[in-house]
This record gives sequence, structure tokens and C-alpha cells, in this order.
Amino acid sequence: MSLVIWAEGRLVAAGEAAMSAVDHGITVGDGVFETCTVFDGHVFALTRHLARLARSAKGLGLQAPDESRVREGVAAVVEEMAATVGPFDGRLRITVTAGVGPLGSGRVEGAQTVVVAAQDSVMAPTSRSVRSPWPRNERSAIAGLKTTSYAENVVALAHAKDQGADETILPNTVGDLCEGTGSNVFVERAGELVTPRLDTGALAGITRELVLEWGAEAGLPVREAREGELPFDVLDEVSAGRAGLVLTSSGRNVQPVTWLDGVDVAVGEVSREVRDLFEVRCRERLDP
Repeated sequence: MSLVIWAEGRLVAAGEAAMSAVDHGITVGDGVFETCTVFDGHVFALTRHLARLARSAKGLGLQAPDESRVREGVAAVVEEMAATVGPFDGRLRITVTAGVGPLGSGRVEGAQTVVVAAQDSVMAPTSRSVRSPWPRNERSAIAGLKTTSYAENVVALAHAKDQGADETILPNTVGDLCEGTGSNVFVERAGELVTPRLDTGALAGITRELVLEWGAEAGLPVREAREGELPFDVLDEVSAGRAGLVLTSSGRNVQPVTWLDGVDVAVGEVSREVRDLFEVRCRERLDP
């Protein structure tokens, strides 16, 4: 796989120092990020990702990122990747931190650090998932924000991989189905594909948002859950074959779960329709 990195206005090698050792993004995880899908050298849904980047920054109390600077970095890495490997499918990550700061949690206002990286990759068609033993805190100060404070997701995902899975599904603190470590979840049952409400603590995923929009546009039974409709134990229905499960994210698109907690599970009809619809629309509408 090829990897291209742009940091603070210049292309850098993967092993090259590019940030201060006391950047607040390194010392305390004080930053925000977005991961975008790249199709044939084109960044998908960049406008929506940049809008969410700004929302996450605001939620952390950071100044809105300089969009022109971010777009400069995006253009630079896409151009360099194209020169290296040609038109590519893969991922692009935008990271904005609070910049150089003190060793503690206190923040010094100043110039932000912007890093953009791109890598070619291939999406897996399906997922093997497990239930997480740890909940998402829907009352956290950073609930619903895409921040670089990602340690709890790292630990939860490592636990899943130890069990032969590629994702783990989290409840929230009151027992509702919430999300994966890096994905939103949809449950198919009774002929509908339903996703948890955002007040469960789930991230407002770009792919989730588009599935709801495009599904409704196509007349498919896709919607957000009613309050209390998706308790975490709805996954028992998936394991028993009475419901289906789908993950959505920029690294997965619409990805059916075919194995849950060691049990093979079926993919529902609506899940297949929504997956097929998304695969067509995301290449027709590159910046929806």
C-alpha cells in the first residue's frame, strides 16, 4: 500500500518528524479528524466531512479549521497519490489539532496543526463483529464528536480482534444499542432497516446520513429508531436469525455483518438493497 502525508504545508515521509513533541494533539488528544473515502482518485462527500470537522472543533471549543488550508492539503495528497499509483481507491484522513500547548490539559490558543494523509485500500464486503463489554457514555463531553481522543476505541477494537472480529458493537450506559468503534449500526427487522438515534451517543456518520437520505429518496424502508426501540439485546435477535445487522462508515460503505459473536448470521433483503443503492449513488454523486 502507498501512503502520502501532508503536514503543515509540505509533503513528508511516513517516518519523518512533522509535528512538535508538545502538540496538544499528541500530549492529550486535543484535536478532531475526518476519514473520507476515495473513489478513483476523487474524495467522496468532502463538503459534508468538512462541515462535520467544523462541528467537532466547535464542540471541543476549538476555532473552526481553516477550510482553505485543509483543502490545500487534500489536493496535495491526492495529486501525489495519483502521480505515485494513478487513480486510486482508498482513504483520506484530515486531522486538526489545537497545536503546540502545555503538557497538561490546559490549552493555549494559537495556530492549529493540520495534517492530511491518503492511502490506497480495498473495502471488505462483509464484517465479523462482536458485542463490546464496555459502553459508550452518551453523557460524555465529547459524545457525538469525532475527536483524536480515541484510546477507548483502540482498546475495544483490540478486544474484538482477539476474538476474530473486525468490529465491536457498543451499548450506551442505559442499555441502548449505540454504535461500533468506527461505524454506525443498522438493524433489519420486520422489513425495515433502523439505526439508533443520535441521542444514544452515536456519531452522526456521513454514510449513515446518506443511507437515510438516499434510502428515503428511493422509497426503501430505512429510518432512525424511535426512543427505546433498539435496546442492546436486539443483537440477540440477530444471533437467533430473526434480524439482520449492517455497519456503515467511510471505511465500510454499507457493510452487512455475516458473523456475530461466533455465530454466522444472514444478510437481510433490505440490507442488500440499501448496500446496492449506496454503491451506485456514491459513485454518481461524489460530493452530495
